[in-house]
Amino acid sequence: MEKGRILLVEDEPTLRSTLKMNFELEGYAVTTALTGPEGLDRLRGARFDLVVMDVMLPGLDGYTVIETVRLEGDTTPVLFLTARNAPADRIRGLRAGDDHLSKPFDLEELLLRIGKLVRRHGSDEVPTNPTTYSFAGNHLDFTSYEAIGRNGEKRTLSQREAMLLRLLVEKAGQVVSREEILQKVWGYNVFPTTRTVDNFIVAFRKYFEVDPRVPQHFHSIRGVGVQVHPLIFFRLAGNPIPAPPSFPQPRPSSWSWAGSNHSLQVYRAGVPKGPPFGFWSGIGSRRA
Repeated sequence: MEKGRILLVEDEPTLRSTLKMNFELEGYAVTTALTGPEGLDRLRGARFDLVVMDVMLPGLDGYTVIETVRLEGDTTPVLFLTARNAPADRIRGLRAGDDHLSKPFDLEELLLRIGKLVRRHGSDEVPTNPTTYSFAGNHLDFTSYEAIGRNGEKRTLSQREAMLLRLLVEKAGQVVSREEILQKVWGYNVFPTTRTVDNFIVAFRKYFEVDPRVPQHFHSIRGVGVQVHPLIFFRLAGNPIPAPPSFPQPRPSSWSWAGSNHSLQVYRAGVPKGPPFGFWSGIGSRRA
């Protein structure tokens, strides 16, 4: 009996054939790909129970492949195999996928990890990636590709609009470069200009801002990229994030503000404790 379907993306021929043989001996149906673009096409064209993905691939690295399909709503479990073992690489792998195993690895350990991921995928768990968000009176549904503005007007989003919004929402507070946006939203075989991204941001301001000429949410950082304001409180529909005072509070940094006796606790999660930023005026100087 077939245990599940695995997509194996690995460019090294000997390792690819060895893994394929062992996966099949365990009862899995295995589809292989040799490059990043080929793996992306396989993922878009079929359903799998697990992806085993090398990172250093020709054409497109494994992290980018998975980050791209995540924006498209694909929640297939992913295990990265890589010789890159720096903390930053492991963190990126765990953020994009579900598990990260460094080369060289023990085959039995790999098979155990695969078995757990496949069983988890088949247990009908609630998806970990939220698909519905609200902010400032606007609502986004990435499943139905529907946006509802603060005035109640409904709008159907294109696939690229939905992918770009999801990328910015999930990286709220970070500046996302135009190059990263083009690669993840438009893909490896399409070559639009960075001006294309700017045109989409202009459209988002018209959809979601009170005054598009004075944007509060969608900011273009000249020469760098795009940022969604970190103080927007995105909420999964039916499960709102708590108000700032009860937000999970990592170790704060203290800031003092010129012309004021107040101090502001700024949390790494991007949520302030106390009155909003507009309460203070002047230039901030870090105290601790």
